[in-house]
Amino acid sequence: MIKSTNHVPDLGYLQLDRARNIYYQLNPAELIEAALKRDEGVLADNGALAIDTGEFTGRSPKDRFIVEDDITMDSVWWGKVNIPFSTEKFNTLLYKVTNYFKDRDIFVRDSCACANEKYHIDIRVITETAYQNLFVHHLFLRPEVVSPDAIPEWTIIAAPGFKADPEIDGTRQHNFSIINFTKKIILIGGTGYTGEIKKGIFSVLNFILPYEKNVLSMHCAANTGAKGDTAIFFGLSGTGKTTLSADPERNLIGDDEHGWSDYTIFNFEGGCYAKCADLTSEKEPQIYNAIKFGALLENINFIEDSRTVNFSDIAKTENTRVAYPLYNIENSIIPSIGASPKNIFFLTADAFGILPPISKLTPEQAMYHFISGYTAKVAGTESGVTEPKTTFSACFGEAFLPLNPVTYATLLGQKIKQYQVKVWLVNTGWTGGPYGVGKRMKLKYTRAMITAALNGQLDNIKYKEHPIFGLQMPQSCPNVPDSILDPKNTWDNSEYYDETANELAVSFVKNFEQYVTYCPKEVINAAPNVTISSW
Repeated sequence: MIKSTNHVPDLGYLQLDRARNIYYQLNPAELIEAALKRDEGVLADNGALAIDTGEFTGRSPKDRFIVEDDITMDSVWWGKVNIPFSTEKFNTLLYKVTNYFKDRDIFVRDSCACANEKYHIDIRVITETAYQNLFVHHLFLRPEVVSPDAIPEWTIIAAPGFKADPEIDGTRQHNFSIINFTKKIILIGGTGYTGEIKKGIFSVLNFILPYEKNVLSMHCAANTGAKGDTAIFFGLSGTGKTTLSADPERNLIGDDEHGWSDYTIFNFEGGCYAKCADLTSEKEPQIYNAIKFGALLENINFIEDSRTVNFSDIAKTENTRVAYPLYNIENSIIPSIGASPKNIFFLTADAFGILPPISKLTPEQAMYHFISGYTAKVAGTESGVTEPKTTFSACFGEAFLPLNPVTYATLLGQKIKQYQVKVWLVNTGWTGGPYGVGKRMKLKYTRAMITAALNGQLDNIKYKEHPIFGLQMPQSCPNVPDSILDPKNTWDNSEYYDETANELAVSFVKNFEQYVTYCPKEVINAAPNVTISSW
């Protein structure tokens, strides 16, 4: 085992000073060496460390808890997303986890979040495995100087080998991720999926920044053009957020988590955690080329009798992932900061073929669609899904929001008006009919529409209003056929289009009912027009 040559911090304040060995602030090469010696993974022929995360190959939202105490009791939006956990149960479980580490090796890394120094938070991450610590090196920001003797603001403890007893410990099952805002500790156990670490601190920032700092935290990608014009891209899985933000003609600020303060967009992270199912150098060259020595591949398969990754093999999971530092992307911006955006893109993969390929939103419509966070899942994307299924995830990241979604939407609306931002709804889904009848929108057309919006080529053209959703649809766009800009024109049966559009509109309205009490009238009025008889 590689020995840490760094000054090791005193972990007595966490009762973790009883560990057998403490490996502190190892660099990627040392962590990979440790992972290989511990049989945590193997090297792929592209130099990346390939590991399996075990039982869990994705997050487990139903096993994410927040400790209910004086800080959170009246501020957290409790419900299906934010599940309360008692202080007493947390303290007992924390003792059990720290005791679990007695006479075991642990890996410790001091890192931070938020590229904007004004909102910077120090984070110490303690992991049971070397590969988890490699992930932290990549995804969190890497301070030039660390202070091992200082107690950081936040601590994350990740023990995949520790399994809770639900009847005694108060968890749902043996795995858990629990956030304690008073102790400023995130406790993770029973799962080796690294995304729990990343999204744990994202949930923390989604509470701290809007609630305490009046900064909008966002689940989005961001890039900037040659003239310094920033664009941000919201979208759920499968909508093209990472693909469309990774533009070789623009510089990448980040692909997933950002804050919007006065005049500034800033990345929370220091790396990328990209899906890599069906990844090719032709389709996504920036991501493909970022996978080299030091990168961390999760749950992939190899071509038989080789160490060559088979990105099209998703037998283990469709959620195959790769983690790498932002500097692996050639045109990334470091530090990851940009000006307030000129354009915002809401990406949706509408499998019903109803929404226009691109449309312009008013600030009120932007708030409505932001709160809705719509996309559609199709067959093959999730177990048990055999036909298109509407999916609403508030603010395009509901699973990570401790506060009422209207809080984030209100901040978004204020900033859109303050900075006169143009907001676009982009359908990367189906055209010419629903899934199974129509076809997926060509990527080259979507890229052309986004490019036209970024270049101001959609500013002075004619628009027409979608009769049900009220969206402003451009009647022309460079390098895009006029015939696809109005989705109804692409259907063989216009009456069936109207019927399906109304059904989708009803889904929007029904979903939004949970937010009506908290929203101003002008946002509620931005809802689509529905035919009441269809309810």
